[in-house]
Amino acid sequence: MEKCREKREWGEKVSRLGGKVRIEKVLTDKVAPGWKEKKVQGEEKARGEGKASGEKRSQGKERVSKGGGRGFRRGRGEGQDREEQLSKDQGKGRVDKERVEELGWVEEQGRNKAGKQREEQTPGEKKGRGQGKGRGVGKVWAEDPEKGEARYRTRYQGSSHVARCPAMYPAGPAWPKLRVLRAMWALLAVLLAPGRLWAKEDIQECIWHVVLIKFEAVGEEGRSDRFFDLEPLETLDSVFSLLVDAPTDQNEKYLGFPYYLKINYSCGGESSEAQVRKGHLTGLKPLVLVTFQSPVNFHRWKIEQLQIQMEGAPFRSKERCNAEEVCAMSWYTPMPIKNGSVVMYVDVSSNGLGPFIQNKRFHVNINGFLQKQQDNTLQFTVGNEIFNLIPRYFINVPSRPLWHTVDQTPVLILGGIPDEKSVLLTDTSFTDFFLVELNIDSCWVGSFYCPQASFTATIYDAIATESTLFIRQNQLVYYFTGTYVTLHESNQGSGSWVRVLANECIKKLCPVHAHSNGSEYVMALTTGKREGYVHFGTITDGRVSFELLPRQRSVCEGLQVMNCSIIWAVFIAGDYNLLLLVQMEDPTTKKYFQVVSYDLVGNHLAILYTIPEFIPDARGLEFLMLLGTESHTTFLMVPKGMFYNQYSNLLYIWGNFLLQSYNYENFIYLADFPKEQSIKYLVNSFHGDMAIVTETEEIWYLLEGSYRMYKLFPSRGWEVHINLQVMHQSSVYTPNETMVTLFYEDTKLYQLVYLMKNQQGQLVKRHVPVEQLLMYQQLSNHYFFERQGSHLTLSFTNFCPFSVMRLRDLPNPQVYSRQERYRARPPRVVEPSGFHSENSLAVYQGLVYYLLCLHSEYHKPYADPVHDSTWRWSNKKQDQDYYFYLASNSQSPGNVYIDMASYEKIYDLKADYELPERIFLDKGTSYVFSVFLRVGEQSLEFTPERVLTSEELKSTVDLGVVLADPGCIEAVVTLSDKRSCFDQGLSGHHLLETSMLLKVAGAVGHCFQNTHQGPRMQGNLMVPVLIGCPPGKRLAFDITYTLQYNRLQNKHYFDCVRVDPEMPCFLFRDVFYPFFLIQDLVTGDSGSFQGSYVLKVVGGGPTLDTIREYSEEEIYRFNSPLDKTHSLIWTTKNTTTTKDSAFNIMSHQSLGIEWLCLENSPCYDTIPHTIFAPEFFFKVLVSNRGVDKSTYCDYQLIFLLHIHGLPLSAKRAFFILVVSSSVFIGLVTLYIIFCLLLPVMVKAWNSLRWKINNIIMSESYYTYTSPSRNCSGTSETRSTVSSRVGSSDSSKVAEANQRAPEQTWKKKPLVT
Repeated sequence: MEKCREKREWGEKVSRLGGKVRIEKVLTDKVAPGWKEKKVQGEEKARGEGKASGEKRSQGKERVSKGGGRGFRRGRGEGQDREEQLSKDQGKGRVDKERVEELGWVEEQGRNKAGKQREEQTPGEKKGRGQGKGRGVGKVWAEDPEKGEARYRTRYQGSSHVARCPAMYPAGPAWPKLRVLRAMWALLAVLLAPGRLWAKEDIQECIWHVVLIKFEAVGEEGRSDRFFDLEPLETLDSVFSLLVDAPTDQNEKYLGFPYYLKINYSCGGESSEAQVRKGHLTGLKPLVLVTFQSPVNFHRWKIEQLQIQMEGAPFRSKERCNAEEVCAMSWYTPMPIKNGSVVMYVDVSSNGLGPFIQNKRFHVNINGFLQKQQDNTLQFTVGNEIFNLIPRYFINVPSRPLWHTVDQTPVLILGGIPDEKSVLLTDTSFTDFFLVELNIDSCWVGSFYCPQASFTATIYDAIATESTLFIRQNQLVYYFTGTYVTLHESNQGSGSWVRVLANECIKKLCPVHAHSNGSEYVMALTTGKREGYVHFGTITDGRVSFELLPRQRSVCEGLQVMNCSIIWAVFIAGDYNLLLLVQMEDPTTKKYFQVVSYDLVGNHLAILYTIPEFIPDARGLEFLMLLGTESHTTFLMVPKGMFYNQYSNLLYIWGNFLLQSYNYENFIYLADFPKEQSIKYLVNSFHGDMAIVTETEEIWYLLEGSYRMYKLFPSRGWEVHINLQVMHQSSVYTPNETMVTLFYEDTKLYQLVYLMKNQQGQLVKRHVPVEQLLMYQQLSNHYFFERQGSHLTLSFTNFCPFSVMRLRDLPNPQVYSRQERYRARPPRVVEPSGFHSENSLAVYQGLVYYLLCLHSEYHKPYADPVHDSTWRWSNKKQDQDYYFYLASNSQSPGNVYIDMASYEKIYDLKADYELPERIFLDKGTSYVFSVFLRVGEQSLEFTPERVLTSEELKSTVDLGVVLADPGCIEAVVTLSDKRSCFDQGLSGHHLLETSMLLKVAGAVGHCFQNTHQGPRMQGNLMVPVLIGCPPGKRLAFDITYTLQYNRLQNKHYFDCVRVDPEMPCFLFRDVFYPFFLIQDLVTGDSGSFQGSYVLKVVGGGPTLDTIREYSEEEIYRFNSPLDKTHSLIWTTKNTTTTKDSAFNIMSHQSLGIEWLCLENSPCYDTIPHTIFAPEFFFKVLVSNRGVDKSTYCDYQLIFLLHIHGLPLSAKRAFFILVVSSSVFIGLVTLYIIFCLLLPVMVKAWNSLRWKINNIIMSESYYTYTSPSRNCSGTSETRSTVSSRVGSSDSSKVAEANQRAPEQTWKKKPLVT
């Protein structure tokens, strides 16, 4: 490996996708200047203290050094210029935009190194005072009034370097020339350079780089993986089994995520390896904040705004290194995955140590349109990837809109490639992208009812939703559902493109940018036989369905016109209403256009507005209210489409004009847009900004709430910006370029452009600096010269009505932004260098996974004793000192020390001097803050409590607040809910979307604030406001206090025989007093629920396995006090009921619940399965909907209640009593009989036994004593005699035997 490289080229990052190799290059060098500059050094008076030796300083005068040819600029040291190594797209591999600073200058540095050529100082140069580090540098163009030569000055803090060169105009695109001297524009370009161009020379501009890599690829260089595999890793047990003396549970199975985030950074002038090593040694640690986007279907997934903050763990590269410690290194963090979320934002920032690196956001989304092949390579399921970007795909091809569901789409798709069924596909918001040829049949079924002029393979319309892609080719519509196991029940996506509306002729697809009611929507406009209808598509969990609207008859029939055509459709989810732009054709009149409303609930059509035939004559006004009495021009109004912003309630109708309306009936004509142009599409940030693209590829800008429109391209401001970029030799600006699309990302405007440079083409995503362009344009139009003595001074007119605007007294943001945030730092390693190993990173993976598991498991009905999802894990903190002792003595198992304080939930985030991204308001809540404005030397502070004096009211500064729904919210700096515009709903469900616009009169396009990230527009603040039940609030069963209170009231408490600590039992005969908690999972607040609620038993069973859900009829019979069927399960002494008296209303002050279980209830006559009393599990629903007016939240809680000691029914009890008594009496009788007959039976038995013995003995005696005889006769005679003698002898022997026992007891035993 080479060391001490003077120049660092783009580092190659190779990943394999489908067996192909793609190369991603990352810029790490600086930009070389457009021409060499003589470096001069001067001296300047600093803050009025003293003068330079031998040099007289005054305003408007400066020292000039003359030299032949071009000048050289010298830094504080001596050195040489470094040249940027620009990557060129070879047409193969993964297409990646060049990550360069789009707007900033990358300052070159001079370095005193041996072996480098020193450049001579010109005669006019003098060493500046203090050439040490830490001085700022900037450039100012000026003009020599005597010789007319352009020159520029490089300013340092305390020193001045001036050079002069002939006036020149850099080569650039062939945009319209400015009608002033080129030298003047060059001067103006540098004067208007953004504030960050005047940066200090020793503060280099550094940028973060983040790539996604697989778990097993940690430490490998040049690798980047796609976000596809979602299965958790089960290989961490071997690592955690070693952590015996650590705050981990050996009985727990620890899992991990399949990916890491690999983080490093690069700065100009030094190699990235050296920079990263330097940052590590100076204490730099990247802080990574991963934000999970909430899913669309809130019926399946819980709505929450979840974030987790991690810290990068340094890890040495596995590549061969000759250094003793480290050559290449990076930081790693786990890339967490959450069920229900497929869109993630990764914000990387610095911990404040080491070099200054600006924060940067990355889009890391799950790509569900990939599949793994047998050789473990990835391949697209929607088509085949194309690795060659042919110029004809983009050059001179009109731009097209990028349609998708805002903030919910992981994969974006863009069509419009001429004569090709190919699309651009990206899962990183065009940071990198793929060209994919789709696998569709491309058939054409044109007929007499479906007019089709020609056939083409071009994909005209493309719409992306959360998991489904839609395209239109000719009159055909297809969709493809991706495979997202974290989003859907099944993990099977579409096997191929599915053709829908097969028998319909579709002329256009219309997007719906916002989701609602747990679904996404898309609309298809028909032509031919179905003219006047709209196919309304609904996408829920990847399942697509279309409905033909209007349901009964077409729009033409409903409006009673012969011919009509629907040009555009807009869906307003809040009103469940369709707005249709309809073109009417009447035989007696000309064509005219109307805005028609269709109510999806009432199936009703209504005409809202008829568009004038001709464009109104504004007569020099910026806008004109259309009342029907205004004069018109001779230009026809040709509408092409509509756009609706659900936050501001603004409806736009666009064509060769632009109309806006707040109520869909009264429209305002914006006169700044030229009637000679025609709008092609609109893009909206949904934060107050809107950009407009015309048919001639012009770009216009409009700030919502104002009526002034600004032309961004082509414009004077654009040419000034281009001049600056050309002088810096920026790689993202070339004379030959074509805009592919325009879109907003994180409130910033971006272009996707195709650049041609040196016969090589590439697609680049670049930022459109709206604020800079407006500032350039404003100052270029309003400047003048003032003569001061013998010099001319360039001055500008400042139209901003104030100088400073600040927000003060901002409340803590989490209460209103509803962001839940966890913090997880990596475990500490014992190694002195601080580098982690693969095992320690695996431990980090397992701990982050376990932390998120605790978060998900915390959402259970029974409230924990401590309101914190990590409290069970935090119990191990009691041994924290012991673990620290082991770590301090290098005795930690696995050389890893886990600090329990590093894994926690954050509840106290502070405001960052700006409004939240969005504000959630519950019923009656307020967001209070103060606005501080400075006008010259006068300061005004607008606070909620302050009343302005008469002198302050005379000020020219007017602060106004524009509300999208003034009937719902009010604000004078205090934004408050008016308790009138929302019904109760579940947490995060069915929120009313509105907005607040805080503006200062005259600030639009005139007021800018310089920041380290460039100028920022001020005086206009637009914040979305969502009214309803905020996410993160829940109702929980307070089992701890319930047990305490029940024991106190009932004087006793009997638990079940088999104790379950997670579900304690309650005795049937005791009065049950339930208590509930309102828990805020965002702020950590937890308190007793003081409102009213309705309690219902909605299910139950004698065991957990036999629990069933009750029907609506059964729920009414089991819970209503009006029931007459003897089916009540419980009752209460409270007399308060709902309006229809159907159910009892409970509260925390209720008199308790008495269990009944009447004869027709399911818990009646429960058969016990053991010798213990019967048990029953009740499924209880608690809801405050309709009975609690203190909140918008419909708190619904369903939990299981275990009741034991249930009584038996009377019949069953009597039957058991009879059976038990009978059995008892029978046993007693048998015992008595047995006791009475026992002596008799014993005596009889003895007598019988002795008789049997006598018979046996007598028979034995005669058998052995009688002689045998040979003949039968004699034998018989003797036998007879013998039997008789034997019988007499037997009787004697029996008598002798009776006397024998008495004599036997008298004898002594024999000794053998």
